[in-house]
Amino acid sequence: MQVSAFGAMIGLALSIILIIKKNNPVYSLILGAFTGGIVGGASLPHTVSLMVEGAMGITPAILRILTAGVLAGVLIESGAASQIAETIIAKLGAKRALLALTLATMILTAVGVFISVAVITVSPIAITIAKRLNLSRLSVLLAMIGGGKSGNIISPNSNTIAASQNFGIELSSLMAANIIPAIFGVIATCILAKALIKNGELVYETDEKELEKNLPLFSTAIVGPVVTIILLALGPVTGIYVDPLVALPLGGAIGCLAMGKQSHFKDYIQYGLSKMTDVAILLLGTGTVSGIIKNSTIKDLTIDILNKTDLPEFILAPISGVFMSAATASTTAATTVASATFATIIIGSGIKALYGAAMVHAGATVFDHLPHGSFFHTTASCTNTSLKERFKLIPYESAIGFTLTLISTIIYGLIL
Repeated sequence: MQVSAFGAMIGLALSIILIIKKNNPVYSLILGAFTGGIVGGASLPHTVSLMVEGAMGITPAILRILTAGVLAGVLIESGAASQIAETIIAKLGAKRALLALTLATMILTAVGVFISVAVITVSPIAITIAKRLNLSRLSVLLAMIGGGKSGNIISPNSNTIAASQNFGIELSSLMAANIIPAIFGVIATCILAKALIKNGELVYETDEKELEKNLPLFSTAIVGPVVTIILLALGPVTGIYVDPLVALPLGGAIGCLAMGKQSHFKDYIQYGLSKMTDVAILLLGTGTVSGIIKNSTIKDLTIDILNKTDLPEFILAPISGVFMSAATASTTAATTVASATFATIIIGSGIKALYGAAMVHAGATVFDHLPHGSFFHTTASCTNTSLKERFKLIPYESAIGFTLTLISTIIYGLIL
């Protein structure tokens, strides 16, 4: 028995409405999945079975995400992330402040820091720079968000892990696949952020936050991310594959040792686990929705629409990512649901698994900043941006996500 497309969409819509009304996202997703199954014609036992099946399907990704907390905790709590950000900004100078903020956030996200945490990490520096150079709050915030989006599609973060898992490809290969789109994303970010320099509120003295002191040396702060990337790159280069479940925590542990902060290791990993636990639980909620959508006729409906409009089959990959990012306002949730639901169809249409995963992943950045998601509010809070001002950034953020998706689609859908 399949769930009807109407039922699945009703369930998804209910989840979105509940989240927008600030209900708990996990329970909103679970209730939406349950409603979608029942309205879609499935029996009560079958609906529950599909929900459990969907949640079980992302358990391997969740396990890897939890172990990624070791690296994230070490980077954030040791001050390594702040040191990396400050060094990049100091090297590029005031004249290239927006580029520096973009690159700092991009690199932090690319080495495994969650995008929202990367923005929070760089935001004190951004606020200080905005005050000194008389830049608008919106311009520095967009620089950080665009850099984070660009780094997110080449990172060992939860979204990339979920896509690689569902498409059955190596994490390091998927990380490398969207490097060129990420470069275009940085360029688009700098252009758009520069256009906003005098647009919106300025930063006042009271907004400035004291930057963290006693940071580790850059040479030691970068050790953890470098070790992690080397371990993940071993597979394509040497044929020795190191799973992210091993590479991410090992990189964090070696990085902690290099900074001489091994006595704080337990505290760091506890912090990292606390950050990853929320993501893991949220993914369980998205897994229930994925179970309903994956077993619904929504896939057939989408393919029929594409056939009737004579669009090429590869368009399904980016469109599924875009659609799910609008539904969930989360790169991780969007990538997880879209890849779990459409991976088999995309591969079956003749698209290589790596190409399909890259396009889905890029598509998931187009609307991941909408206000029914946490990223919208987190980025507003850490920069003291009013909601009225924050709403003004949505079209610019979407333009950056669209740039990432367009370039990825051109490369993997048209050229290759």
